Amino acid sequence: MKLINPSKQRFEHLVTQMKWRLREGNGEAIYEIGVSDSGFLQGLNDADMTVSLQTLNQMARKLDASTSILRRKSLADQRSVVEVLVRKIPDDQHNIEVRVAVLGGADAGKSTLLGVLTQGEFDNGRGLARLNMFRHMHEIQTGRTSCISHEMLGFDAEGSVINYKYNEMMTAEEISDRSTKLVTFMDLAGHRRYLKTTVQALSGYCPQHALIVIAAGNISNMTREHLAIIHALDISFSIIVTKIDLAPPDPILFELKNLLTSIGYRKVPYLISNQDDVLNANAHQSVEQIVPIFCVSNVTGAGLDLLIQYLYVLSPGISNAEKERLEQQPIEFQIDEIFRVAEVGTVAGGLLCKGVLTENSQVKVGPLQDGSFFSVTVQTIHRNKAPCRVVRAGQSASLSFNAVEPMPVLRSGMVILPDYESDEVACGCFFFQAQVSVLFHATRIFKGFQTTVHIGSIRQTAIIEGIMGAGDTGIGTNQSASVLFRFVRHPEYVRPGMRILLREGTSKGIGKVTQVFPLAQTQHNHTTTTTTTTTTG
Repeated sequence: MKLINPSKQRFEHLVTQMKWRLREGNGEAIYEIGVSDSGFLQGLNDADMTVSLQTLNQMARKLDASTSILRRKSLADQRSVVEVLVRKIPDDQHNIEVRVAVLGGADAGKSTLLGVLTQGEFDNGRGLARLNMFRHMHEIQTGRTSCISHEMLGFDAEGSVINYKYNEMMTAEEISDRSTKLVTFMDLAGHRRYLKTTVQALSGYCPQHALIVIAAGNISNMTREHLAIIHALDISFSIIVTKIDLAPPDPILFELKNLLTSIGYRKVPYLISNQDDVLNANAHQSVEQIVPIFCVSNVTGAGLDLLIQYLYVLSPGISNAEKERLEQQPIEFQIDEIFRVAEVGTVAGGLLCKGVLTENSQVKVGPLQDGSFFSVTVQTIHRNKAPCRVVRAGQSASLSFNAVEPMPVLRSGMVILPDYESDEVACGCFFFQAQVSVLFHATRIFKGFQTTVHIGSIRQTAIIEGIMGAGDTGIGTNQSASVLFRFVRHPEYVRPGMRILLREGTSKGIGKVTQVFPLAQTQHNHTTTTTTTTTTG
């Protein structure tokens, strides 16, 4: 309600409470002043509000946190209610980072939208803004993204945008250094031909939020497919309707409302039309299944300020306690991309799922074709296009290595684990078991069915070797069963509890790995069986 002249003991209690709130919100908390315990907007007069805000600032200073007023609502009798964002960057980080995936059908305007946000200049209506996003000549020629490109948008403590237009010589490293909040975007491909790359990025990079971009006109089948995958992976999302300067957004908003409220999704569409809507949507998104919808134009700039404000308050979605728990576990880095760099050698890009990885760490990479791992030393680490010494759980990075022997050929889907001198030997596997739910299949799935399996950054064809308890009937849409899979090409590092996504044509299924059969173990069992048979013979 108010923070006026608290006693020393009460002040210490308030600071401790703020510290706890910031830990829970991963460095961010929103305070509402002038609101009674029951949630009624009672409001304070100007004098009381000024003193309350001063007390709040003193509490924040005690914790080295910054404060910025998000909105002020005026009530009757010259009373007002204020909403304040308190932000404290964790001691071991430069900034608070949120990973956002950008999806949508081909020609929806994803790359153009990111070009406008990160370059700070509107599009000319003929694709100028997207040129900075493309990485290959064929992308520039066709205007279609075919691989994942990473871009960033920074915010300072006051909420001002820091992008490449901030000053003349702005580099990615400077954007990262000057920002207290950093939104890193993954621009994903929209064309059906590149769907496998898009799904691999979503399951491998574990984005904390997704923006689904739709051009004003109609919802394409590809967009529906992306929505289904996002829903299956349980990623929170917002929808952005672009090109409103060319076509009115009303028909597509009506279509979206019907789609999101259908039985499959049961979400609450929430059209953002002013700043209050932005803050309300952010506050209630996770609890009440709200999907914010923005209408923007990359040519005129309409609606972009609301989208930028939303990205500024968007929370990382993982509590500090959970983050600390992941950091204390042994390292596990999923390799997603491989580069060859002159004078550096092999560079692996990907996501650190668990632990803390530093330069000069002794690690092992694998699994190789026989299921074994290869020992190397991490030489350098780069994050957000800038060198750094340490990478923590939940952050993406690229690593270069220093190997005594020639490096084996790395591939996407391999993992980096700690190189312990213990008996615990990490090993790849061909066979694994998972509890799978079929989201959609035209007929029924039987033993022998081949499907593309996505587990983290792993993408490989697997064959169903057995379905427990299904007999000859197999499993169909909306049914689940325990299924035994076998990888077709090479062994992979899989552990129980990992999320699995199946995809083959229009068929889709999700599940969790329940049991793995490491190659070393299966080979050992096979050898024992052979010996017994020979002796008996």
